[in-house]
Amino acid sequence: MSNPRSRSASLHEEEELRLPRTPGFVRRFWARHPIFADVLIALICLILSIAPATNFGTYRSTPDGGMVLVDPPPLAASIVVAALVLSACALLLRRRQWPLIAFVTAYIAAVGYLFLLEPAGGPLLLVASYSLAVYRSARTAWTGLAIGMGSLTLISFALQLTGVITLQSSLNAIFGQLALALIGTLIGVNVGGRKRYLEAVIDRSRQLLIERDQQAQLAASAERARIAREMHDIVSHSLTVIVALSEGAAATGDRERARDAATAAAATARGALTEMRSMLGVLRDGAGDVPLAPMESVAPNATVATAQNAGYPVTLTTIGEPNVSAAVGFAVGRVVQEGITNAMRHARGATRIAVHIDYASDPIVIRIENDGVTDTAGTSGFGLRGLSERVAHVNGTIHSGPVGERRWMLRAELPGASEATIADQTEESE
Repeated sequence: MSNPRSRSASLHEEEELRLPRTPGFVRRFWARHPIFADVLIALICLILSIAPATNFGTYRSTPDGGMVLVDPPPLAASIVVAALVLSACALLLRRRQWPLIAFVTAYIAAVGYLFLLEPAGGPLLLVASYSLAVYRSARTAWTGLAIGMGSLTLISFALQLTGVITLQSSLNAIFGQLALALIGTLIGVNVGGRKRYLEAVIDRSRQLLIERDQQAQLAASAERARIAREMHDIVSHSLTVIVALSEGAAATGDRERARDAATAAAATARGALTEMRSMLGVLRDGAGDVPLAPMESVAPNATVATAQNAGYPVTLTTIGEPNVSAAVGFAVGRVVQEGITNAMRHARGATRIAVHIDYASDPIVIRIENDGVTDTAGTSGFGLRGLSERVAHVNGTIHSGPVGERRWMLRAELPGASEATIADQTEESE
């Protein structure tokens, strides 16, 4: 049972290709009704070939100028030659599927014509040679012409040497069949070459359409992954901070501290909302001028300050100046954000969360260490997977795992100032 989806996809491809109509009413009708065309050709060949096929034997001229059959052929020979012609005509009905078989049968029938009183024949070789060139290849057609005519010539001369036919009859048969086969081959090579060229062009066009759709799907998948990664970074970090601030505000009896915590939670929520609006701007209709990346990178010191306001013991150590590309700078901010968020989530009793960024080294080294890790901490999750993709995007590496008892470290290495242009070129190519 055919797949409706594949049929609809095929129709969609045909609409996308917008192929022009075949010129001429007759050619369109001929192309739409191949069975009718093959039956008509077979009938014409049968009519033009069967009558000469039954007219063979030895004749003698009479005094009044007439011809008398004095040596009629055996009945079995008549039946054999007629059967060859009928078989050759019948195989023309399958000339598109079996062009070589029809071609060989036509040459066998041509050998039968050698036994006629006068060399005769029908259009069998013309049609068979044409079909071989169109439905196989030009090389096969020329090879078949050479082998077929060579065999027919050898058989004809052998019959002439044994006295079965005369030299004149042999030459007439050879040149007559050669003319028909050569005409059919020349026309078939021209038509077949054009047919195969058009099929190749159409096939290439379909392939380009498929590749275009695949590229669009890959681009859409990559954009969905990017949006999911950004959403996770924004929502996960911000909600973790908001939860910590809200719990702290609910647990303290100091109204001033509770008010400060609530204010900080509101500010964190507003910042996350602003960043999310900037990131989701690419989904608006007609937003072709909106970039595919956030406008500004996440500053590590801002992430550290937010975590400190939530009551977490976070420290930041920076060595060197952040002289990096925009893509690498954004990746640095996200690495710090994800590392602190994981520490806040999985190490609720942490007494130390140390962030170390070394811009002076090449590559840039980012380390985030914390204690208070519980047994539920792991190295899998959407955050770390998205972070690995982000770091790989700028040709960096990242590793996360335990480094001691109840201690955890996230370490990332990103291209330094000497490789800043690499990240920029990667961004521009997307």
